[in-house]
Amino acid sequence: MKKTGLFLLLLATAAWAQSGADSAPSEVAQGTAPTSASFPTERVQTPTYADLYCAGFISKQILPDANFVAGGLQTPTTTKFVRGDLIYMQGTGYTAGAEYEIVRALRDVNEYETFPGQKKVLKETGQPYEEVGRIRVVDTRSRTTIAQIEYACDGVNPGDTAIPFAEKQSVSFHAPIHFDRFLPASNKLSGRVVMGKDFDSAMGTGHKLYINVGANQGVKIGDFFRAVRSYEADLRDPVDSLSFKAAIAEDTQKKTPSVDPHMFTKTNGPVIHVRDLPRRAVGEIVVISVTPTTATGMVIFSMEDVHAGDGVELDQVQ
Repeated sequence: MKKTGLFLLLLATAAWAQSGADSAPSEVAQGTAPTSASFPTERVQTPTYADLYCAGFISKQILPDANFVAGGLQTPTTTKFVRGDLIYMQGTGYTAGAEYEIVRALRDVNEYETFPGQKKVLKETGQPYEEVGRIRVVDTRSRTTIAQIEYACDGVNPGDTAIPFAEKQSVSFHAPIHFDRFLPASNKLSGRVVMGKDFDSAMGTGHKLYINVGANQGVKIGDFFRAVRSYEADLRDPVDSLSFKAAIAEDTQKKTPSVDPHMFTKTNGPVIHVRDLPRRAVGEIVVISVTPTTATGMVIFSMEDVHAGDGVELDQVQ
């Protein structure tokens, strides 16, 4: 029993030591006194096959759409085709055994701007595409080529475009590190999250998003970006800004503070300027595909939701 008790004590001591090691980084940045709240431990997972091949992308260059899905074995009673289904392909250049990727040019039917100027930014960035699945040509004897769906991210629909299939590059990951939540801005490459997959406006760990820098700016698969947000961005948000307008004072305070006050909202207390509050990092993003002007990223670590409109900055992760 004594040996068992000693063994359990050693295990507990080792666990405590590991916990202590996670509480602060080994290299302390000048001007900081790190804690587990300001330098949390970042642990990430490798993207799955679906993460890599179903993420979608934004392309400045419009893809040719001469080759497309015309229907399937159960046409017209079925319009959504899934893995294993036989489908019919219109267009030219098909050869038996060749693989194609099915993509879909997207439009946002909601048309709601999740951040001011999003429509203009998206127009400048390019055309969003969904990656729908992968097919293999099985018969070219008829005027309409026959293919079988080998992998489906979503239902393949008549009208979807076929482009030659290309293998995706795998992504390697770093060991657990400490994530500096308040790292000041640098002169490293920066850009912006223009939208999330499926037009999402808020993304968490595992979600995909698109940023407006790409291979032309030196971005490559496997690069890491940190998503950052200023409190001024919250102030400009129609929902988040409401909290700035709420009362923040305690009833017993003799001098009540005010946040960026106007003539009629200034109080007798200190003035808080939102622009002076530190920029905060909200998450870590890994690049899983690139075009010349854009990149598709996956959120691999998040302290809070990553928003469309957030800034991104190249992160030199060792």
